[in-house]
Amino acid sequence: MNDKLSHSGRAVGQTVKTGVLAAFLNTVLIIFSFSCIFPLIWMFYSSLKSVTEFNKDIIGFPTQISVQNYINLLTNSDYRILPSIINSVRTTVISVIFVVVLGFIVGYILSRIPFRGNRLLYVLFLMGMLIPIHSLLVPIYVIFKRVGISDHWYTLILPYVAFGLSLAIFLVDGFLKSIPTALEEAAAIDGSSFTRTLFQIIFPICKPILTTVGIITTFQCWNEFSFALVLLKNPKLQTVSLALTQFSGQFSTDYPRIMAGMLLTMLPILIFYFVFSKQIIKGMVAGAVKG
Repeated sequence: MNDKLSHSGRAVGQTVKTGVLAAFLNTVLIIFSFSCIFPLIWMFYSSLKSVTEFNKDIIGFPTQISVQNYINLLTNSDYRILPSIINSVRTTVISVIFVVVLGFIVGYILSRIPFRGNRLLYVLFLMGMLIPIHSLLVPIYVIFKRVGISDHWYTLILPYVAFGLSLAIFLVDGFLKSIPTALEEAAAIDGSSFTRTLFQIIFPICKPILTTVGIITTFQCWNEFSFALVLLKNPKLQTVSLALTQFSGQFSTDYPRIMAGMLLTMLPILIFYFVFSKQIIKGMVAGAVKG
């Protein structure tokens, strides 16, 4: 009887400890989640304030809700918010397509086809992940200026693709190592050409990791600022990151309007993230396990 009571007491104590630990961890996670979500909430209701009200109380809720900031941004052609969003969407979409396709092809060649200098070429591609892009701004600006390809609609696509290929090749190469070569051999026996095997058999298998590459590249291209600032001078070509800099004056800053502009420029990428958030996790897990 005493043994049963003792065992029951230990079980109850263990259950209590587990419950307390779970409650503590849940509380920590809730606080952490709130700290991540609150800046977005604060930006939203602050964008509904006037400059005077915002300066009086930065954290407080607006006493009078006004959408004038959004109306000014969408109707005033001087701010060029909508054209900058269109420019960013065009540059991002084209860059992502090139990075995914070229990263897949080059990654497959480096992973499957042995040739002299294979690993050296692989290491050279990976060096793009190690070199800070800010150290290359001046050389790239000089080259683009001399060649005459700066300040065009396609200018940003070139560095975005060049720097995005490193991560794409790294992930594709690691993912392909888990795929048996028997698939390509069986396809060759059946008479399949190299191109057909590559794009109709291997490409669908690599869909999880390619989706991850596309999502990561999308975020990088959309948020990039340094190359856009250095290589673009024409206001008609500016991206969303450059468009947000025009709200800061020499002596004052219109923070509510900045926040309204940030929310407008964040909206497409937020929608994109929520649509593909599960695919991000699946793709990264697949690359980590199979790579």
